[in-house]
Amino acid sequence: VQLQASGGGLVQAGGSLRLSCAASGSIFRINAMGWYRQAPGKQRELVAITNGGSTNYADSVKGRFTISRDNTRNTVDLQMNSLKPEDTAVYSCNAVIKRNDYDPATDYWGKGTQVTVSS
Repeated sequence: VQLQASGGGLVQAGGSLRLSCAASGSIFRINAMGWYRQAPGKQRELVAITNGGSTNYADSVKGRFTISRDNTRNTVDLQMNSLKPEDTAVYSCNAVIKRNDYDPATDYWGKGTQVTVSS
């Protein structure tokens, strides 16, 4: 199983970026999919996550970021609007995946992508 992330880059404050992540490989079922970020000198934090019909966001991004998932394509996107300099971080996608019906679900991570917001 692999997670391939794309998007990210450099944007001015107030701008927008979209991150995309696609899961591929031997997948029986994907439970949760989400995005995390880690800024320099800080711990990794959850940005947004979707599981079943529910979504959760970090308080710092509520109203600005939107997570969306396409179960037919095994993808999860993160639309980031009204970006702030404090959103600067390496963003990584995560998926909790069952590869078959009998093994437990496992965490998988995509390669991080840099998001830099200039003031």
